[in-house]
Amino acid sequence: MRRSGEPHDDHDRGGGRAPGAPVPDPSAGDDRPPASVEPEARRISYARTFLRALPELLIIGGVFYDHLTPPPFTAVPFFTAAPLVAAPLYSLRGTVLTGVAGVIAIVLVHLRLGTLVQVDAITDVVTIVTVAVLAVLINVLVRRNVQRLASAREIAEAAQRAVLPEPAERIGGLDFAARYEAAQADAFIGGDLYAVQDSPHGVRLLVGDVRGKGMGAVAAVAVAIGAFREAAEQESTLEAVAQRLERALSREAARRAGIEALEGFATAVLAEIPHGRGIVRIVNRGHPAPLLLLPDGRLRELEPREPALPLGMAELRIRPDRAEEWDLPRGAMLFLYTDGVSEARDARGTFYDPAERLAGGVFPGPGDLLTAVADDVARHTGGHATDDMALLAVRRP
Repeated sequence: MRRSGEPHDDHDRGGGRAPGAPVPDPSAGDDRPPASVEPEARRISYARTFLRALPELLIIGGVFYDHLTPPPFTAVPFFTAAPLVAAPLYSLRGTVLTGVAGVIAIVLVHLRLGTLVQVDAITDVVTIVTVAVLAVLINVLVRRNVQRLASAREIAEAAQRAVLPEPAERIGGLDFAARYEAAQADAFIGGDLYAVQDSPHGVRLLVGDVRGKGMGAVAAVAVAIGAFREAAEQESTLEAVAQRLERALSREAARRAGIEALEGFATAVLAEIPHGRGIVRIVNRGHPAPLLLLPDGRLRELEPREPALPLGMAELRIRPDRAEEWDLPRGAMLFLYTDGVSEARDARGTFYDPAERLAGGVFPGPGDLLTAVADDVARHTGGHATDDMALLAVRRP
């Protein structure tokens, strides 16, 4: 790593390639899903196709079963199962048609046997009609639940845009990209956060991770981002911005009961890039160190000189905040992330090391960098990440 005016040191990483070897473009092939996720996606696709065809297969199989077996054997289980399987998978019309097809099939079977007016035949028809009606009712309930889930999803998307909006691609003459990757499928925001704010003192950035899960964490995220945006405009120093966040999160924790009141804290990195200057100032409050990716593929880990406690733990702090200054050359990219990246594990329990994986890489832009990281983490975990990730990248063009 190198602070402004300091020589290079051994923390600069150039990757594990031989000197002079060409550096591959990590963004190449980003359009493809991670290789380790492809087999699972294929299996899910095959399973869905089979389930969609299963009601038809049951009716066809029932007809063949009845045709190939002696009269005492009955295909009624096939014909009753078909509408029940169709209920959660098909539309209302498809479910009704499946039930009708089952009734017609059993009627044709008894016509062929000449037993349509016998008690057993009437019982079979009534059974299939009853099951078909129940399947229609199940289908109606399932459709209503799907509509409710769709409405909840729209509300969650709106909440994400309100609480955690993506920054513009260009702010204060700098190129930006942000990305939130939820560990749980169809989930949206959680305890991870990012924010970008232009101010008279430069472009200021925040990436953090609030302790906890659920709506309590989301509420704390909203408090942190609101306090940051206000402080970024009003405070003249990055240290003062950090103190405003400290007070805001402490007030939020004090409003909570029990363990939340004692342990409501957040790790965070605050950065400031003054207008027209090739430097970045950083205050790190117990968060993974940002990475500086140089245009030639070298990488620097911007570790703080003195470790600091997370935000919201003012009672335990013994040192005031001090912003550290680093060079930000033209064409360089600053990458900030949450511990969902650095604590991602593979099947053997090995942690993902973003500095090691990105060293030597050359990326066309911030968006390409974030896509490459997200795909690489998915490959590393086999598509089974256990924590959310907030990613923010900025390039000085």
